[in-house]
Amino acid sequence: VTHSIAACIGSLMINSKQLDNESPVSIFAVNTCYVTVQDGTFFDGSGFAALVREGYKVRSDVNITLEFRTTAMHGVLLGVSSAKVDAIGLEIVNGKVLFHVNNGAGRITATYEPRGTNSLCDGKWHKLQANKTKHRISLIIDGHLVQTDNPYIQSTSADTNNPIYVGGYPADVKQNCLTSKSSFRGCLRNLMLTKGQQAELFDFSRAFDLRGVFPHSCPGAEH
Repeated sequence: VTHSIAACIGSLMINSKQLDNESPVSIFAVNTCYVTVQDGTFFDGSGFAALVREGYKVRSDVNITLEFRTTAMHGVLLGVSSAKVDAIGLEIVNGKVLFHVNNGAGRITATYEPRGTNSLCDGKWHKLQANKTKHRISLIIDGHLVQTDNPYIQSTSADTNNPIYVGGYPADVKQNCLTSKSSFRGCLRNLMLTKGQQAELFDFSRAFDLRGVFPHSCPGAEH
């Protein structure tokens, strides 16, 4: 076994002596235990998860689905970029969800604006679906569809070759379709990217870089 356990461990005794886990000599990727826990991955607002080290190719079509829960009004959800301008990005800005796509000719954005100012940032689970089909993009939040016109109809492929960054991204990494630098604070689950008939469900514990992200356990409420 080469990966850590997603669990809480307490009252650890060695030779009848209880170990003091309040002041460890060193600590890495260990968080507090929650009184109530839910399925999902907890992002503490300081980092990100990096998936697909060899680079994810969006190209003409991709459908992204995920569920999120947050009380913060800002935060990066997902970004895939290239060294050029081609990129896609999902983010929460001022309580709105923005889906940006640049197929090389210019950035277009679908914006979902909830009726209540903080109704998406209420600590409850919300379902998101972002779809790019050639030059068309759409965003569905909790069943509400938003579409936007794209003046660049000749440009259909986002030629990305960088990893998928979720919940934030490193300071030295360029993201051409994200306006926010704020890391996401809250919980994500059921991240799936679908191309044609091929659906891929991403397990955050298999990310090649995790900072401030705790897979498979989500506090039942903000602690």
